[in-house]
Amino acid sequence: MAVAARKAGRAGAGAANKSTSSKGSARGAAPNTPQFDKNQDLAAYNDMLLIRRFEEKSGQMYGMGLIGGFCHLYIGQEAVVVGMQMATKEGDQVITGYRDHGHMLACGMDAKGVMAELTGRRGGLSKGKGGSMHMFSKEKHFYGGHGIVGAQVSLGTGIAFANHYRENGNVSLTYFGDGAANQGQVYESFNMAQLWKLPVVYVIENNRYAMGTAVSRASAQTDFSKRGVS
Repeated sequence: MAVAARKAGRAGAGAANKSTSSKGSARGAAPNTPQFDKNQDLAAYNDMLLIRRFEEKSGQMYGMGLIGGFCHLYIGQEAVVVGMQMATKEGDQVITGYRDHGHMLACGMDAKGVMAELTGRRGGLSKGKGGSMHMFSKEKHFYGGHGIVGAQVSLGTGIAFANHYRENGNVSLTYFGDGAANQGQVYESFNMAQLWKLPVVYVIENNRYAMGTAVSRASAQTDFSKRGVS
């Protein structure tokens, strides 16, 4: 089990993909930070720009009444998912909450299919029935889009258990926000993952506010990454 807390809107592609080995994390040792070439940098920038432009258009269309239901945008958090996806391999799975448009695009899902789903059309990734919060792609190993705060954390842990049971070497990337971090099932999932040594990375996308509530007013420990060592 690993817990990665990311502050949205501040990390570039390279920073979002920073990793530290157990050896490199020793006091005084240099972190094990991957080096990217120009093509990788450009690919990361392209993905982040795609997400930004897609979300800007989505917000515009929502204001025009062309997108029904809820529409939670990923603006300012693009580097988080793009960086994490650069660290994955084929077969690794992704699951997240309701702010999921960016995750789908970063996983390689067709932007036209995502937009068709947002506008309730038959060509959408969930046949126009899922909307903004409930998209899915078996081919891209994307397991949603979930509307209930924190519900995806238990499901992501279950995906990791399936990987562990099947011994397939895949990892579950389970995303949730600072608002969901205080949900009871999140702690239960942490405990289960550590107890059974499950192949899961919990990615906390900390944008500092859960609706209108600041992190400091809801969490006794505001450095969420420390929860992974408790």
